[in-house]
Amino acid sequence: MVGYPESLTDPSYQGQILTLTQPMVGNYGVPDRKKLDEFGLPAFFESNRIHVAALLVQDYSHHYSHWNAVCSLGEWLKEEGVPALCDIDTRMLTKKIREKGAMLGRIEVDLSAPAPDFAKIESPNLRHLVGEVSIKEPKVYGKGNGTKIIAVDCGMKYNIIRQLVRRGCELTVVPWDYPFAAEMDKYDGLFLSNGPGNPVMCQTTIKELEKVINCPDDKVKPIYGICLGNQLVGLAAGGQAKKLPFGNRGQNQPVINHQTKECYITPQNHGFHIDCASLKPGWKTLFTNANDGSNEGIAHESRPYFSAQFHPEAASGPSDTEFMFDTFLEACKKPTAKITFPVRKPAPPRPEVKKVLLLGSGGTSIGQAGEFDYSGGQAIKVS
Repeated sequence: MVGYPESLTDPSYQGQILTLTQPMVGNYGVPDRKKLDEFGLPAFFESNRIHVAALLVQDYSHHYSHWNAVCSLGEWLKEEGVPALCDIDTRMLTKKIREKGAMLGRIEVDLSAPAPDFAKIESPNLRHLVGEVSIKEPKVYGKGNGTKIIAVDCGMKYNIIRQLVRRGCELTVVPWDYPFAAEMDKYDGLFLSNGPGNPVMCQTTIKELEKVINCPDDKVKPIYGICLGNQLVGLAAGGQAKKLPFGNRGQNQPVINHQTKECYITPQNHGFHIDCASLKPGWKTLFTNANDGSNEGIAHESRPYFSAQFHPEAASGPSDTEFMFDTFLEACKKPTAKITFPVRKPAPPRPEVKKVLLLGSGGTSIGQAGEFDYSGGQAIKVS
């Protein structure tokens, strides 16, 4: 029910029409775009502008109410010139995507217009979307901090910068085609960001990454990639990038950690994944999606190289896997140590319960969706 300010400004959505399946959208408005955090970044967003090509929602709330809001969602979209439609059966549209896979889309405002010829519509996947969203010149955040990280910006979300700098990093963000391999001696680790489109188009990044991965033993520096960064690591390690039918997106994707055997609930936004069958010797699968079995991350067996297809930095959550930033920075301090992940504390013992009081749903209807009926919860609050 939350997160559209973050999703709309996520560079990974560059060139895409975004459909939200939450029935009611816009009820909490939009935060102040001018407010900056301690790093000089927009405090409530993932980049400095909206990246989606258009937005589709079912029920649009024309009246917003939130202590942090300064305008409506519609006003923000209009300000940035982004078209949007409401009163769309987004769940039916989602079912079509589930059946047919990701499709090209077009918004028509003329109801009498003939059906468009989609064979002549340019696919955003044919554009170099990473080149469109990547930073143009290197920029440093957290200057003077102890751990020096170089980050390749393929469409980096601002919360990644926040996560790393708050943990004591001096983060040097460079363009996607920057010759970073020649400068690794200046840094303690290498980070590869998320981003839009087909990872195969980032050949310059992949070739630079191959140089870093195959360096001599005494030159090894930890490598950590997220989302597109995972795919780039996989390609540099010999894997193949394959397009998923409709991608894995949303805030509740289950992922299995093969090292700890634990399952995490993760937020995701990707249309490609890495086929690990062709990975070079020395590499292994680290994470797997529990729904469709697709790869969610790989790791080197002896060197401190690892990646995640999901988003540990997610704003507005869930944040179950934020510990991966700590794992990466710990590796930067001890590059010869084996990569290990924390194991959760065991669950408390189940209490012995003899009777249960069940409060059923009442007359409240929220967003015309039964799963958002909070009558029982409200009854508990007032009792």
